Amino acid sequence: MHAAHNIGDHIVQTDGQAVGKTIAKGWVPPMVGHVGSYHAVMAGMLLAADRLLGLGLSRRRLAVALAVSVGTHAFLDRRWPVRRILEATGSPGFARLQTPLNGPYLADQALHHGALWLAALVAAAEPEGTGKP
Repeated sequence: MHAAHNIGDHIVQTDGQAVGKTIAKGWVPPMVGHVGSYHAVMAGMLLAADRLLGLGLSRRRLAVALAVSVGTHAFLDRRWPVRRILEATGSPGFARLQTPLNGPYLADQALHHGALWLAALVAAAEPEGTGKP
């Protein structure tokens, strides 16, 4: 999921999506395009890993994991949640930092990775009483 995140967020996302997704509220076309292409990459990579490695992942659990990722990714990409989280955790200066590093971008990526961890747990969790994922 981490590899898919990097490809979807840094390679597949267009400049227009990166700028446009934060201009208006809600599911504006740039946000839909970014979240859709990002998760198409992720779904393809997860299905390939499952098939090639024989992981036996449940399609239902993968769908739920992708839904968790869609929701958290779109929320964090509004940018204001990242700023508010940094301010609430005592890092308002980091929330404004642009050089030599970009504080909001680094925090955005860290939060995305945490959300992907949650989605991975959902995908890999063993349903009670089945003895299998």
